[in-house]
Amino acid sequence: MDRSEQDRRIDYIEFPAVDFGVTKSFYTDVFGWSFQDWGPEYMSFEDGRLEGGFARVDAMPEGEGGALVIVYALDIEAVGQAVVDSGGEITKPIFEFPGGRRFHFADPNGNELGVWTDQPAKS
Repeated sequence: MDRSEQDRRIDYIEFPAVDFGVTKSFYTDVFGWSFQDWGPEYMSFEDGRLEGGFARVDAMPEGEGGALVIVYALDIEAVGQAVVDSGGEITKPIFEFPGGRRFHFADPNGNELGVWTDQPAKS
């Protein structure tokens, strides 16, 4: 697949989860999702069209929770700079994970999103 078609488009969605067993059962029973464990702190899912994941949290903060929308970018550094230049704030600098690199940002309204890439870091 040509990744340029995905550049700067929503590509993944991530939720917090306290109990992975309950979460898996719920989404498997209700929606038929399949899951892949990536260690004790993360599991991904496929629903047949979209992929996403659940990151383990100790407790859901009161009044918070919900999805982290993740956008794919061919040039993650350029997108990060555009976020800052356009009035956003980087809330979690670029970090590596199995399969790529990612950062989180807050838009001018305070909404948090993530940007990921499978492209190697520029030298």
